[in-house]
Amino acid sequence: MSELNTEPRAAIEDVYRDERLGLIRLAFLLTGARDQAEDIVQSAFEAAQPRWDELDDPRAFLRRVVVNRAQDLHRRRYRPRPRPEPPVTHIPELDETWAELRRLPDRQRAVVVLRFYEDLPLTDIARLLDRPEGTVRSDLHRALAQLRRTLA
Repeated sequence: MSELNTEPRAAIEDVYRDERLGLIRLAFLLTGARDQAEDIVQSAFEAAQPRWDELDDPRAFLRRVVVNRAQDLHRRRYRPRPRPEPPVTHIPELDETWAELRRLPDRQRAVVVLRFYEDLPLTDIARLLDRPEGTVRSDLHRALAQLRRTLA
């Protein structure tokens, strides 16, 4: 009798402790709101908990849920926008970059964040967003062109 996976699976509590802040930062970059980011991450762990032992890669599952929930939030943008968040940093160049990043269309912003913040290759981003790799590449190209124009 052979065992398929001899490596012990990390407990959900350990993954929560290790990954929570990074996932909140990811959600914040995708949504622009701290409270929504925290809610999204909490709901991602809630979604993972019942099936934790069945997940092949719990960290990838959590990241996917965070991205999907952030996209769902953008689809329901019919409510009034909250007051702008205070600047993320006090370095003017980064504040300007963040402001311009927030002006990008949701899909382009997601690609930029996943590429440069999460340092994911385009193939992983395409799989995560469930979009063709060529489309993801085009989104990244358009987003970077827009950022170059507005930040130059």
